[in-house]
Amino acid sequence: MKRVDLLDSHMSYVDEGAGEGTVVLLHGNPTSSHIWRHVVPRLAGAARVVAPDLIGMGESGKPDIDYSFADQAAYLEAFLAAIGVERPVLVGYDWGGSLALDWAARHPGRARGLVLMETFLRPMTWAEFPTGATEFFRTLRTPGAGEQMALAENWFIEHALRATNPGIADEDLAAYRKPFPDPDARRPLLAWPRQIPLAEAGGPFEPAAVAERFEAYAAWAAATPEVPKLLLTGSPHALGSPAMTAWAKEHVAGLEVASIGEEVGHHAPEDAPEAIAEAVLGLLARLP
Repeated sequence: MKRVDLLDSHMSYVDEGAGEGTVVLLHGNPTSSHIWRHVVPRLAGAARVVAPDLIGMGESGKPDIDYSFADQAAYLEAFLAAIGVERPVLVGYDWGGSLALDWAARHPGRARGLVLMETFLRPMTWAEFPTGATEFFRTLRTPGAGEQMALAENWFIEHALRATNPGIADEDLAAYRKPFPDPDARRPLLAWPRQIPLAEAGGPFEPAAVAERFEAYAAWAAATPEVPKLLLTGSPHALGSPAMTAWAKEHVAGLEVASIGEEVGHHAPEDAPEAIAEAVLGLLARLP
């Protein structure tokens, strides 16, 4: 792992390979760059491949911040500037996908392409949220109950990871557990579910500030057919549901959709690293 000091902290990252372009791999909650361990070697022969640990996660620093979406985006922006990434292909799942879309929308003309999976393409209603996760996420967003669940019980590491991806090995689970030894270290894990812009039927999206950023990048995605976007689908019961995929086909310009297997869980790089790598290589081959 390399390390770069930025803002009031530091970020750690994998940086391998060489080529005319750069691929940036962005993980989700509660993982780290470790989730790309089988993807990076497959891409490193075709491009520079960068996989950061998002701020507060993995081996990156844990500054005294709120770990809001805006915070995460600011640290990612500073990180990419610090290591000299100008025109990346952005690959992300879960919150990594949202951060990729947000960065692309705020830096028009710089993203060469996006590969997304299991992410938030726009604000969602609770009715659109994966059914099996609704009760847990309502609890996580409840003051007191969420702290008990995410901070005291370490629910994301000890239960959520294998609930969606049961094949995660003990040694890999240990790698994800290591950065979060105590409740204070787990604050970033609780911040993430509270940042998802969700709404009851007919009601406003909360938090509103994050909903605005999601709406902005959804508008950008609809207006940029010149930027190739690849949506990879897996389990029909997760964020990449058939309904959301159908919405993407209608509203995202320059979109291609490809399956990486119906048994691929939410943390898709754990289950299908080869298919993801091949999809990214395919997109790279099609770029000017």
